[in-house]
Parts: sequence; structure tokens; C-alpha cells
Amino acid sequence: MEGLDQLKDILKIPTTIAIIVHRNPDGDALGSGLGLALFLRKKGHSVHLILPSEYPPAFEFLPTIKDAIVYDLHPHRTTEILTNSELIFCLDFNAFDRIERIAPILLDLKKKKYVMIDHHLDPEPFADFVMSDTSASSTCEMVYQFIEKLGELKKLDVNMGTCLFTGIITDTGSFKYATNPETYRVAGELKKIGVDDYQVQDKIFNAWTEGQMVLLGHCLRNRMELIPEYSTGIIYLDASDYKKYQISRGDTEGVVNYILMIKGIKMALFIRDMHGTIRMSLRSKGDISVQDIARNHFNGGGHKNASGGTSKEGIKETINTFKSLLPKYIEKVEL
Repeated sequence: MEGLDQLKDILKIPTTIAIIVHRNPDGDALGSGLGLALFLRKKGHSVHLILPSEYPPAFEFLPTIKDAIVYDLHPHRTTEILTNSELIFCLDFNAFDRIERIAPILLDLKKKKYVMIDHHLDPEPFADFVMSDTSASSTCEMVYQFIEKLGELKKLDVNMGTCLFTGIITDTGSFKYATNPETYRVAGELKKIGVDDYQVQDKIFNAWTEGQMVLLGHCLRNRMELIPEYSTGIIYLDASDYKKYQISRGDTEGVVNYILMIKGIKMALFIRDMHGTIRMSLRSKGDISVQDIARNHFNGGGHKNASGGTSKEGIKETINTFKSLLPKYIEKVEL
């Protein structure tokens, strides 16, 4: 990590710290933010976790999550916290466009020190201290390593570990992609301190509502298209679906993974029109890089086998654009 010794010195004295994660926070953003906040509080710092937008209900079990400040609900409080913070940690994002309306607040602040801990490509040069590793499975894995580099693993407890384990399993799809030997080492160490891996997975993945199950049935029955010659599947949800099924944040979590359960399918696109904003989730198997597709064509990025993006076109136009790119990124199969 760049400037680790200097950061160690700063953290020796109790100070005011803000932690920010990206908009539409997922398990990794929430887990890394909460885990780091708990650790820093244990060191005597005054810490606030700031979320640009609300989090999915599936993560309500995470320790202290109800103490997080949501910018969309409390913009003035968020500005006050950032103004009064001496140190600002930026977790699970490396570009200010990922925090949207919080970005102008940060740009107006003077004499703040920033720490970036992130595992995505092409970090913007805004942080004073940078821990960036694209080979890491998750930012939660990196937060564990950060605490390790500080020489303070003894401060880790079950609550911190539960938060960090949450990010690891959600960003790897329960260890199905983006893993490396270090991922399993960190997971094993968290297990050693008492993290109940079964309970964490059960709370995240077995907490669907009846409405979510009905919506999944609609996606699979009425909104799925397979393109077998390119080993690809697509599911879409348009504005009418959001209205009819009263879709809330988190209701569509994991839908994209069902496409890859189909024999012969190697790439999946889940695309939805969220009140005029076209958002895309892409997944793949093996050497197919959805990261390249997201980065090169849809203003996004992520990992080789799991990425996301956005589009300024309508949903039908975006799907057509995606289909036109298939010959470039995946080998055609003779049927």
C-alpha cells in the first residue's frame, strides 16, 4: 500500500473518519464499510459509514448497519459529517462517478486526506493512500489484508469477520468466481475467529419474499431469451415490470445467475430499466471476459466473469447493441 507507514502514524491518534462506499451498495461495499468501521472504532476513532443510497433488505442482519448514514435520506447530515472528518476512506470504488451526488461535496472539501481500498481497474488519482489490487476477490478481502498490514489482526472479532465474510461470498458468488488462494486463506482465518459461514449464507441467500419468487418466475417464463449459437442468455425487465411487480431495491439480486444454470450457456446479461436508467449485470464462465464488454461499450467494469454497466440507449436498443457485440467476444457454435 502506498504511504502505509504515514497512514499508520495518522491512525495512532484518535481522529474523525468517514467511510464512503459506492451507490447501490452490494454485499462487498456494505461488508467492507461496516467491517472497517467496527475496526477503526475499536482503535478509538470516531467513525461514520456513509451510503450514497439505500441498501438491499437482505443485508439488514449485518452488525451496526442501521447506524449507517444514507445520503439520499440525509443529505445535510452527510455533508456535515464529511466536512468535519479529517480522514475519508473510499471503499469498493475508485472513481467519483460511482458515488454520484456525493462527489461534488468531496470536490469542495479542502485539506482532507483520502484512503482508497479497491479491487477494480483504472483507479482515478484522487487518494493520498492507495491500496488497489485487481486480483483480489473483493474489497472485504483487501480490508482484512489492510488490518493485517497494520499488524492489528488481534482486534478482529466475530462482528467484523461476519461483515468481511459477507463481501467475500457475495463478490465471488459463494466462491464460484474471482477467487484466488488468498481468498480462501482470508476466509479460513475469518472462520477461525468464529464466523458462522452457514448462517451468513443462509441469511443472504435464503431470505427471499414471496414477491421476489413470483418476480423470478416472471423473469424466467416471460423475460428470458436464449441465443444458443453464442452460448448466451438475456433477461430483461422494463418500466412496466417495475410498476406491475412493485420492484424494490434488492428484489432482483441474483437473477442473472439463473441464466448460467442452463446447460451450454456461458454468458448472461440481466438488463433493467430502472426509472429511465438502463443498468446491466453481466456474468460469464471460463475465459469469456464480460469485464471487457462492460468497460469498452457500457461505461462499466468489474471483473472478468462478473461486471456491470449502464446505457444511454433504451432497453431494446441496448439489447440489440449487446447482441451485435457477441461475435467479437464469444465464439459461435454450430448448432
